[in-house]
Amino acid sequence: MRYLWFLFLLLPLALSPFPFYLTLLNFFAISALVALSLYVLTGLGGMTSFAQAAFMGMGAYATALLTVKGGFSPWLGLLLGLLLSLLLALLLGGLTVRLKGHFLPLSTIAWQVALYILAGNLVGLTGGHTGLTDLPPLVLLGLPLDSAFRYAFLGLFLLVLFILALGNLRRSRLGRALLALRGDALAAASFGVDPAALRLQAFLLAGGMAGLAGFLYAHFLRFVNPTPFSLEASIKYLVMAVAGGVGSIPGVLLGSALFTGLEDWLKDLLPLFLGRQGNYETIAYGLVLAAILILAPKGLWPLLERRLPQGEGRLPQGEGLPETPLEGKRGEVVLEARGLRKAFGGLLAVNNVSLELRRGEILALIGPNGAGKSTTFNLITGAIPPDAGQVFLLGREITGLPPHRIHPLGLGRTFQHPHLFPELSVLENVALGTYARTRAGFPQVLLGLHGQEEARALATAYRALKRVGLEDLALERAERLPAGQQRLLEIARALASGASVLLLDEPGAGLRAGEKRELARLLKSLAREGYTILLVDHDM
Repeated sequence: MRYLWFLFLLLPLALSPFPFYLTLLNFFAISALVALSLYVLTGLGGMTSFAQAAFMGMGAYATALLTVKGGFSPWLGLLLGLLLSLLLALLLGGLTVRLKGHFLPLSTIAWQVALYILAGNLVGLTGGHTGLTDLPPLVLLGLPLDSAFRYAFLGLFLLVLFILALGNLRRSRLGRALLALRGDALAAASFGVDPAALRLQAFLLAGGMAGLAGFLYAHFLRFVNPTPFSLEASIKYLVMAVAGGVGSIPGVLLGSALFTGLEDWLKDLLPLFLGRQGNYETIAYGLVLAAILILAPKGLWPLLERRLPQGEGRLPQGEGLPETPLEGKRGEVVLEARGLRKAFGGLLAVNNVSLELRRGEILALIGPNGAGKSTTFNLITGAIPPDAGQVFLLGREITGLPPHRIHPLGLGRTFQHPHLFPELSVLENVALGTYARTRAGFPQVLLGLHGQEEARALATAYRALKRVGLEDLALERAERLPAGQQRLLEIARALASGASVLLLDEPGAGLRAGEKRELARLLKSLAREGYTILLVDHDM
């Protein structure tokens, strides 16, 4: 499938007799690149940005100033544009990725508007709203890209490269982690994901992609002014991504193609109907988007995808990650809580709780509903900080550390209500547990150099599924599992993480009597192997 994307490169040849459509093809390639940056932010990471046109503007103005006013090569302008786009993304992301809810998109709107006003008022530098003209054409391998036909090959080639790179990202530890952050940041942190750091890296990638699109835009038109980098433009790119289906690469491309063609069509058609000139296409965008969201809330692509033949997934083969050695003396204290206390306003949820958990032991935390059992789990695992008391893991104090720093030390957990990710298969949900045991970063993943590590992570996840008896459901969507099997999936994820100390919050809830007996046998076998288990359950 991935090699079929290179058929894009034949489009300029097919459209060569039609100069107008070649121009549209170039605008499609540039728009799709920006929309794909929103696939990274919104489709994977669950963040909404209204500032992608600002990143485009950084790339466009950097190369325009360097080439027009400095006389330098456009390729040096590309490097400067990418650098400035990344610096803007670092500044914007560093200030905003920790924000939740509507505060993140609102802050990006503020930055977008501020940069647009700045570009329009720095007349001596940017030319104001008149802009900068006579940018030189790009020259590649001695060939000037001075026509829409030639330029389309460069734009589509870069687009295909990013399609393949983002496909690699989706099929990686980082792609799974971003989807997990979108659904449940606490669960993601519980198996080693640093939410702020990963979101910032996604912001940098998206900013760099939009900056590259700005560079391409500037040298295609050979003219730059603030209008294409306004808030309205940012909204247009977001509409493209959402309308097609921001959760998938084909959906983003579909939305980009639809709205690129629709824009010019509406500009010509609407004045004929209305009898006057104006920016009526903006109103039409809103109506089209509203109709799509009502009829297809997830975008157009999921509707089309259901009618396409679906390929069967393959179960992982080969060796998994090395087994984590369960070292230490049996009976030694591996987890200790001293005098934990937590109050929520006037409600004292946990008061002076102390416990010792020894290697190879299964210890039950007992109490009625509302007694604070899950709160105690959250205090131990760093999900919430204690008001008083201390927690020690394997002799090291971990009091107040965030979950993503505690987990790699050997602590795994499940939740009272299963925290799973419906977009991912059962196998991928379990593979999330291997995040802290794998190391491929964005450069390796985007270049596709993570294949061997990824195969071992999936093999480890499949091995963990066998331990809990869910291997036959590995390729099913996690949302299709009944509640009891979802709890077993969470245990498998904890096992795949390599943690030696397991905190299991009501793992038997929703299981039938026979399944509970199987769970009991599993927990006893884990204890014999050297795992240490702190357990909450209502079935005594």
